[in-house]
Amino acid sequence: MLLNYYLEKLGYNELPEFLHKYLYDPKLLRLKKINYFCGMNYASKDIYNFKENITRYDHSLTVCLLTYRLTKSKTEAIAALYHDISTPCFSHVIDYMNKDYDKQESTEDKTEEIMRDDLYLIKCLNEDGIDIDDVINFKKFSVVDCSRPKLCADRLDGIILTGISWVDIVTKEDIDEILDNITIYINEDNEKEIGFISKETALKVYEINKAIDKECHSDYDNYMMELLAHITKLLIDECYISYDDLYVYNEPQIYQIIEVICNKKFKGKSELIIAGLMKIFKNIKKEEVPAMELNVKQRCVNPLLSTGRMK
Repeated sequence: MLLNYYLEKLGYNELPEFLHKYLYDPKLLRLKKINYFCGMNYASKDIYNFKENITRYDHSLTVCLLTYRLTKSKTEAIAALYHDISTPCFSHVIDYMNKDYDKQESTEDKTEEIMRDDLYLIKCLNEDGIDIDDVINFKKFSVVDCSRPKLCADRLDGIILTGISWVDIVTKEDIDEILDNITIYINEDNEKEIGFISKETALKVYEINKAIDKECHSDYDNYMMELLAHITKLLIDECYISYDDLYVYNEPQIYQIIEVICNKKFKGKSELIIAGLMKIFKNIKKEEVPAMELNVKQRCVNPLLSTGRMK
């Protein structure tokens, strides 16, 4: 698996000692059952054919290891590890449900609440002398997160993981090349930013990201995201789950609730609608997807080189 290869290249087999205890945090472990691709692993295989099962936990860990590799900072590594702790079931589908198509950040509102309620995390942070506010406000660390078209660990890792599993254009050789050519520069805003030693590598990452952006703006992806958003809203409106449950349950638990609804012998009106929509979600063919007009997030990047921006 390319994910395992990527983890090994980031140093997973020799994790820094301070990191071990955080990986037992129940709130973090929940992310092992939150798919990185917004619950689309349950969707029609004619629409999505993911090469590997990648989770939000995998992404959190790889962003953490990438950050630590570049900064050697415990605080920034832990901030990176917890940057997605507020990810609900179906991830950005919930941003679609909230009509936050452009920024896709509406689900981050619960980050502080979740962390401050996490007694396990607080205990670990106290032992390491790390201020919880630094972890909550992870965006203060520009290597962890920064605005587009700048490149940060979260964004670069997303490009690699999506290139591995969805667009299927990242190879072992690409992983080697990218990790061997990343460094930290000071950008035009006097911030630390991930950049590349080689212009050829910067161009490769740019092209991989361009292919990802094309998929994220496709009719089929927007249709499927909207469809699952509508199903989820029906579950909430009909009181099968609450909005807060999306941040407590994992995706198999939500899908089990949906399966129970779909398999009921006698269905009410709302149950018939949910069952009908799920049938479409699981079986629709790519050529059957209607045209969509949604103003979704632009995933542009313009990597740094020693001489400045690539473009």
